Amino acid sequence: MSKKEKVVTNVIKLLIKAGQAKPAPPVGPALGQAGLNIMSFCKDFNAKTANLKDNVPVPVTITAYSDKSFTYETKTPPATYFIKKAMGMEEGGGSQRPGHTEAGIISAKHLYEIALIKHQDTVRTELEASCRSLVGTCRSMGIRVVARPEDA
Repeated sequence: MSKKEKVVTNVIKLLIKAGQAKPAPPVGPALGQAGLNIMSFCKDFNAKTANLKDNVPVPVTITAYSDKSFTYETKTPPATYFIKKAMGMEEGGGSQRPGHTEAGIISAKHLYEIALIKHQDTVRTELEASCRSLVGTCRSMGIRVVARPEDA
């Protein structure tokens, strides 16, 4: 192994709101433990997510290397974020007892639109598989999926 070869020392996964990366927790301690330049990451991340709405949670995977350099990859917001937005729910929305009480109803068309966005991140080959996954997510949140909005 040559001295110039980069070796991955750490992989950090965080959920950061768009444009709001700061050296404060959870970003600062996670990057500090890996010996990475916190301000460099915060500036890059905030610039990259400037086109997104504020408070949109963005999953990010940071790969730290042995020479204290890093790369990061952002993904689309979590499916639960899109489902809550489509239903007009606030933070923490959903049923306290999924399967027993309903938190709301969402149409299959809404789930299809969400699946088109989320499909960019997945390794699944079919869009139908992404839709089925979203139906399961809705079920776990206590949200009933209907074929058409009129069926609600």
